[in-house]
Amino acid sequence: MDAILLQILNGLDKGSAYALIALGLTLIFGTLGVVNFAHGALFMIGAFCSVTLQKILTLSTETVSETAKDFLGNPLKVKTPYVESWFGPEMGASIIDWSVPLAILFAIPVMLAIGFIMERGLIKHFYKRPHADQILVTFGLAIVLQEVIKYFYGANPIPTPAPSAFVGSFDFGPMLGLDTSLAYPYWRLVYFGFSTLIIGAVFAFLQFTTFGMVVRAGMADRETVGLLGIDIDKRFTFMFGIAAAVAGLAGVMYAPINSPNYHMGMDFLVLSFVVVVVGGMGSLPGAVLAGFMLGILESLASLTEVKAVIPGIDQIIIYVVAIIILLTRPRGLMGRKGVMEE
Repeated sequence: MDAILLQILNGLDKGSAYALIALGLTLIFGTLGVVNFAHGALFMIGAFCSVTLQKILTLSTETVSETAKDFLGNPLKVKTPYVESWFGPEMGASIIDWSVPLAILFAIPVMLAIGFIMERGLIKHFYKRPHADQILVTFGLAIVLQEVIKYFYGANPIPTPAPSAFVGSFDFGPMLGLDTSLAYPYWRLVYFGFSTLIIGAVFAFLQFTTFGMVVRAGMADRETVGLLGIDIDKRFTFMFGIAAAVAGLAGVMYAPINSPNYHMGMDFLVLSFVVVVVGGMGSLPGAVLAGFMLGILESLASLTEVKAVIPGIDQIIIYVVAIIILLTRPRGLMGRKGVMEE
């Protein structure tokens, strides 16, 4: 029972990443009708925003120590981060320690800018092209972005630690009345809470703001909204930036869980598209529901007892579930009629 509960918790943080990426994918497809295979690369770039800010904050200057000496008694040169020189040792060390959460502020404008540039510079030329063309060009863009990251940051994963306040695990055992310990890392809980907050903010934005209501109306009937004198294209461009920011923020906070590497975007991309299809193309609630559902199923399938019965099931469970759902519900769990059916 303890192992099942632990895998459900693992599934929640994995499902959080799937849900956030799938949410951005669905936003782009629902507004612009574009199948964006570069969306996984945006997740990767978000993770490397954490890496970049950490590197910036740890830039150092060499100073001669007044206390530290070598074996000959000569003063040693020590490296002191600039932030410690500017804000003092304690405050500077605290800023470096909290580099991942601070990277959220760094990533938002970066991801918005990348989203706008992608949409205006490339994607807009493929709105009326077949989906196969969209897939090819965005997949090519994803490979280019991946190789750029590899060139500047190398091929090896880069450890990006969480703040020291969140090192360690929370024991759910006493809370659930269990006799045994059920420890779960603090940062994974933070990631789940953060993902829930972002998902809630996106839905609230679309549901309760005038801008969001116009976007939802444009998703349902773009031509009619245009006839009302509303420049829906500009709003959709903004939504592309929002979708890029959502994917980027998912990557920022995931960096301490999975050390950023240049191919992590591709690792999540295919699974996220499966999530979108299972949830229903164009359905935002469906993308979120499918993300958490498939994340939990994937974690449960990795139990030793399950793999002993069906070896390798953890590698294919998501695809098996997708096949079953699409055979019984061709539009997915919450898909809308007419989407991808022309």
